[in-house]
Amino acid sequence: IRSFDVNKPGFEVDEIKGGVAGGSILQGVLKVNQFIEVRPGIVVKDENGNIKCTPIYSRIVSLYAEQNELQFAVPGGLIGVGTTMDPTLTRADRLVGQVLGEVGSLPDVFVELEACVVSLLFPFREGDGFGLRSADNLFCFDVVNVNFFLLRRLLGVRTKGSERQGKVSKLAKGEILMLNIGSMSTGARVIAVKNDLAKLQLTSPVCTSKGEKIALSRRVEKHWRLIGWGQIQAGTTLEVPLCPL
Repeated sequence: IRSFDVNKPGFEVDEIKGGVAGGSILQGVLKVNQFIEVRPGIVVKDENGNIKCTPIYSRIVSLYAEQNELQFAVPGGLIGVGTTMDPTLTRADRLVGQVLGEVGSLPDVFVELEACVVSLLFPFREGDGFGLRSADNLFCFDVVNVNFFLLRRLLGVRTKGSERQGKVSKLAKGEILMLNIGSMSTGARVIAVKNDLAKLQLTSPVCTSKGEKIALSRRVEKHWRLIGWGQIQAGTTLEVPLCPL
């Protein structure tokens, strides 16, 4: 989701509206007056450095699609969800990348992931077809359990003259990557690598599910560049407090 504060400076107390969330419904139905939760919610670290998250519980007070007010919303298109959340929590996209849904229906919150990773070992060039170039040989790219689309070339990296674009090296233990999971962007440290499996420690907890596809980017010449993608196999979850309602 994305999040907004629609209140303007100078509003009277009785004019203040709750925070607004925006996004697309992936499955299910949202209804006015339905109780919802947002995960991971409020994320803090305790004195020992352990991450803790507290979901945000709220109620839907309005639903909008463009200028049309709705009583319920189904998958398809963009939806604005008016809630009773404190607008300071939703101001300036503070909840971007989080997940909203019916209380008790959302996936777990992960702090570590194990993913089957597909690396772009060599960038493609025009006319290479769907294969990877290795020295003088052209070979096919075959990955199990991952549906993938191969880029023809790595965009945005400068080359001199006829120089080929650089090889994408394998993941190294301890390096920092950027992950895109749905609309969430978060940093990740590589803890372990074995064949096409990598264990990643996230800098921010993410609400997602096993089987979700992720994109991996590496810092190249002061810019984040896509180097591969993968699919979540397992992970370490955070204990989420139960709804007090």
